[in-house]
Amino acid sequence: MTLDTRQLLFTPIPDRIARLQELAYNLWWSWHPEARRLYQQIDPDLWELVYHNPVRFLREVRQHRFETIVANQEFLQQYDAVMADFDAYVGSKDTWFTRHYPGVQGKTIAYFSAEFGMHESLPIYSGGLGILSGDHVKEASDMDLPFVAVGFIYPQGYFRQRLDQSGWQFAEYTKMNFADVSASPALTDDGHEVVVDVELPGRTIFAKVYRIQVGRVPLLLMDTDIHPNSPQDRELSARLYGGDQEMRVAQETVLGIGGVRALRKLGIAPTVWHMNEGHSAFLVLELARELVQQGMSFEQAMQQVKSHTIFTTHTPVPAGNDAFPFPMIEKFFWQFWPQLGINRDEFMNVARQEQDWGPTFAMTALAINLSTHRNGVSKLHGHVARGMWQWLFPEKSQDEVPITSITNGVHTASWLAPELRKVYNEALGNDWEDRVDDGEMWKKLYDVPNKTIWDTKQQLRRNLMAFARERTRQRFVHLGQPPAIWPILEEHVLTLGFARRFATYKRATLIFKDLERLKAILNNPNRPVQIIFAGKSHPKDDPGKHFIQSVYQLSLQPGLAGRIIFLEEYDIAVGRELVKGVDVWLNNPRRPHEASGTSGQKASLNGVPNLSILDGWWPEAFNGRNGWAIGEEREYSNQEEQDWNDAVSLYETLENEVIPAFYDRDAAGIPNRWVDICKESIVTCAPQFSMRRMIAEYTNRFYMPVALEK
Repeated sequence: MTLDTRQLLFTPIPDRIARLQELAYNLWWSWHPEARRLYQQIDPDLWELVYHNPVRFLREVRQHRFETIVANQEFLQQYDAVMADFDAYVGSKDTWFTRHYPGVQGKTIAYFSAEFGMHESLPIYSGGLGILSGDHVKEASDMDLPFVAVGFIYPQGYFRQRLDQSGWQFAEYTKMNFADVSASPALTDDGHEVVVDVELPGRTIFAKVYRIQVGRVPLLLMDTDIHPNSPQDRELSARLYGGDQEMRVAQETVLGIGGVRALRKLGIAPTVWHMNEGHSAFLVLELARELVQQGMSFEQAMQQVKSHTIFTTHTPVPAGNDAFPFPMIEKFFWQFWPQLGINRDEFMNVARQEQDWGPTFAMTALAINLSTHRNGVSKLHGHVARGMWQWLFPEKSQDEVPITSITNGVHTASWLAPELRKVYNEALGNDWEDRVDDGEMWKKLYDVPNKTIWDTKQQLRRNLMAFARERTRQRFVHLGQPPAIWPILEEHVLTLGFARRFATYKRATLIFKDLERLKAILNNPNRPVQIIFAGKSHPKDDPGKHFIQSVYQLSLQPGLAGRIIFLEEYDIAVGRELVKGVDVWLNNPRRPHEASGTSGQKASLNGVPNLSILDGWWPEAFNGRNGWAIGEEREYSNQEEQDWNDAVSLYETLENEVIPAFYDRDAAGIPNRWVDICKESIVTCAPQFSMRRMIAEYTNRFYMPVALEK
């Protein structure tokens, strides 16, 4: 018997509850609130201090806490129930995949992404792309797909957001202690740690592979901060989206090529390769190199790779798609193209894109050219993507370009408020989460008494107010000053939420277009309104930082102070509280620049109607009864005209539709028209925009046709 060295790091756990350690190393706990509650009950203060991280919790909890809790019969019953559910989940043979694809074995789907947003205790994500990737992995586990995910572990993560007294964003980086997270070194069958090597200009870089178990699915994450890498190369995977263009090429080389080699070392032989965005597209070159080394021509190898590869694009603006100058690509790959049996020009032409400043090697073009299925992430985005990349198919019209769409969804269990889960359990039956994409089933919610929904929503808003006040108080403590305005927010006031990446096209400041009109809306004595903002800007995006600073400074102005707040450090935990607790989800990007936008889907799941521009997923969801549309379903040539028209539409919709629906109450104090909108939002959006529906679509349309191709 070998000693589990991890056990030496933990406070001794009583045998009766010893499996808390096993549970901590499987992220199944991250989407099962009853599992997280086990740790929380042992020491609530420590649970908050370690930011809901069970591995770190077990390292730091005092032994007397265990001794106390193990004598609590109610806790032991909860523990037994959780472990029984966990065992049933991991060991189940009756799953979505086995029911829909009985007898299919030996087919593995490899899913590559630059970031994975699994939980706030694992800060290796920046925003929507990472959250989607995390949800994708969790649902792949729930459905029991033969699935493996590959990315980077980023010891310094993305960054922690700090605002100074003027509201200017600063980035803080803290190095992750791998002993504190649910990660273990990936091991081969004979027990050896996996380290891959990749050739970079003038040297070889090494990456150690870590494994995080996500339910039934392994997530493999690479780390270059190891000996014998140089200090520069040890920083390569230190931060998400850090460094200059050359570091970006190096990162993407390690992600794509190193990721393939990691799977090979672990004996994993995928039949399907899914590139989530273009960051990992170099993987197709590594797959082609393998085949050329086995005797194929480059053309034959490309066709073979293409037949097993899927590509999802998320970026509807040209600037968001990585494209590198030829000299930089030559510096990295001059030794690689001879291994493909081709010359420099042939190599460059695989992903050639002409730019104003000269030809570039475009990662999205590489991914499109070497994949058999390609998709955008909403119907509108699919149309936009076909227009953006039509030049790759000059013989085809825009509608004929072979880029389809699969609209994004969200992982229901990760984002649903526990308070609402109780309501859904009672209305839909305890097995409803196995049928989450069944639209007919959800119609049973229409019969739930309005009072039940309203009372639950009231409680969720109160919870959010407490959370937001505490977060704000902590910020002022950090700044060493008393709160500028206190108290902030009111528990019974209509509350709008705006939380997302602060890119300028998302127009965070649109609602401030007419300040006097906004002040009148917020401060109506009979029907007041308040708004909670949150979001990060990329550390190098100064225009985005100015938007954050503008919102923060406006929140201190007379007439706005106390009614508008900006929550620092937007992450999964903050997002989870907001989508549960606000009354309306505000989204006003400049159409058609929002590829999908899953935060609004999370809100709808929680009975929070969207007030949104008809962009991304919302044109597919909006039916006139489940929320509100801002502006028209059109594009503008003049951005100032677009901004003004959309702002006017936003004000008028708030004044004439949203606010009256919320404040018009019956004799019992229930806003029945409002609750009907909330119900309609849930019933129409929860099944259609679930990750279950999304992955079923990927599996039926892409994964299995590719995997089973003769």
